[in-house]
Amino acid sequence: MRYYQLREGKSPRLAVETAGSLYDLTAATPQLRTFEDLLRASTITDHTVDRIADRLLEDASVLPNDALEEDAPEAPVSSGEVWAAGVTYRISEEARKAESSMPDMYLDVYESDRPEVFFKATPNRTVGPNEGVGIRADSEWDVPEPELGVVLFEGDIVGYTIGNDMSSRSIEGENPLYLPQAKVYDRCCAIGPCVRSADSLEDPHDLEMWMTISRDGEVLYDESTNTGKMVRSVEELVDCYVEHNAVPDVSVLLTGTSLVPEEGFTLHEGDEVEIGLEEIGTLSNTVVEV
Repeated sequence: MRYYQLREGKSPRLAVETAGSLYDLTAATPQLRTFEDLLRASTITDHTVDRIADRLLEDASVLPNDALEEDAPEAPVSSGEVWAAGVTYRISEEARKAESSMPDMYLDVYESDRPEVFFKATPNRTVGPNEGVGIRADSEWDVPEPELGVVLFEGDIVGYTIGNDMSSRSIEGENPLYLPQAKVYDRCCAIGPCVRSADSLEDPHDLEMWMTISRDGEVLYDESTNTGKMVRSVEELVDCYVEHNAVPDVSVLLTGTSLVPEEGFTLHEGDEVEIGLEEIGTLSNTVVEV
């Protein structure tokens, strides 16, 4: 099942897509307005989110096919924090070596027992589908990083989404200690368009992922990959994130990228970034300067 966060006026509404139809769960139970509400209900009832949603379908309104276009979905979770993992794909390790004055450290991380896991964003730095993602005005080399996102509730995996880990390669490349400035800033992260429940996704390690970057209607980048190329498992990354860490009730962990535009490419304001992930959907954003 796929869960979307819609908005009617000032009020959020929770929708679920299953068997080719989109249902308004809030119409069935007004107390369920967000995916977080559904997660809390799951804890109280000791039922999975999919089981609760399935039992509500009979009383839920069926939304029109164009509902996701007219009522563009927001970020599917208002996560307390977004964290990210780095250098989990070989191409990412190679790209970091190419940009950095200290390339050996990225090879060490790629081959190390301990993964790189770092803080990425708060809710006010995170945008949803069709919102503007940011490039820093003080950066000369900026790229999107399409990633599988793991949605966690109380440290447990409950679903998956798409993340765009926007990055300044020029700032990080100048000195690895500048990583927080290269990664954490206004509009530095996008997630969406939905949360695919963990129970309904057979294998997060075998999903096709693709990304296109367009400028003035011309496609400048169009490549695809598979999450099976990750050198680490989702569970391994989650364990590293939650152990010895006071994680919020709801959080998102991005798992790294293997789609990296060639050296010399940089985003411009107005570019369109589209990220697709099999079984989840498509996340689209326009680039703005911040």
